Amino acid sequence: MTSTRFGRVITAMVTPFTEEGQVDYAMAEKLAAHFIDQGSDALVVCGTTGESPTLTWDEEYELFRAVQNAATGRAKVIAGTGSNSTSEAIAATQKAAKLNLDGSLQVVPYYNKPPQEGLYQHFKAIAEACPDIPLMLYNVPGRTSCNLLPETVIRLATVDNIVAIKEASGNLDQAAQIRCGVDSTFEIYSGDDSLTLPLMSVGAQGVVSVASHLVGPQMQAMIQAFLAGRTQEAIALHLKLFPLFRVLFCDTNPLPVKTALILQGWRLGSFRPPLCPLSPDRTKQLTQVLKDLSLL
Repeated sequence: MTSTRFGRVITAMVTPFTEEGQVDYAMAEKLAAHFIDQGSDALVVCGTTGESPTLTWDEEYELFRAVQNAATGRAKVIAGTGSNSTSEAIAATQKAAKLNLDGSLQVVPYYNKPPQEGLYQHFKAIAEACPDIPLMLYNVPGRTSCNLLPETVIRLATVDNIVAIKEASGNLDQAAQIRCGVDSTFEIYSGDDSLTLPLMSVGAQGVVSVASHLVGPQMQAMIQAFLAGRTQEAIALHLKLFPLFRVLFCDTNPLPVKTALILQGWRLGSFRPPLCPLSPDRTKQLTQVLKDLSLL
């Protein structure tokens, strides 16, 4: 079984807040330790699920340090330091690199919708300014309104420290095109739990997961079954977890997953505006799925 740089199950961590709305760094450490105990090979800190748009750069840096304290020697830590400003992304990534983290997640620039050449130059500039930290590209056109096309990814994959992509376009053909055009060492991760198994069938290494907040061992079991050739076992696990994959996106991420953790007893505060609590109807829907899977 081939090894990977970041592992198979990467949990995109929620950010816990105090009741007063401040980042709860001690709770972030506890959560990180729990996710690692539950099978996470790596943790993404300050990604979409971590409510990064409403965190300050200083809060993000402190979160990187807190999670690194919990993860050292046990799991990899990937810092969400991307931006729609190239200079901001470089500054944040250079600062994170000084912590000797294992990687940086670089989201496709959002809102300003650069052409493909602009995307290429953006990521290349970050990589060249931050040579000591491996970069994972993050393509999520549903949030950025901009799709990083396979031919651009293939160009970027030749840059030394651009080593992986979190592919959340929802397009299986796009992932397959990337796999056909890049070196075997370049890693592709599903950005959607429900597409983990399909994407692995066309050469992905694993998943940057939301569901692993709740079912880390099952996500690992599904992936390991597939890698070992036990395809029917992997499919059965996928189908069992499919209602959870769906309900965790019944509303904007991270509203459902953070609510699920709170229902399990984690003290995570609430959400930073403009996010708001999950509606009672959707909370009821979520609660039923959690009960069906014996997660409550």
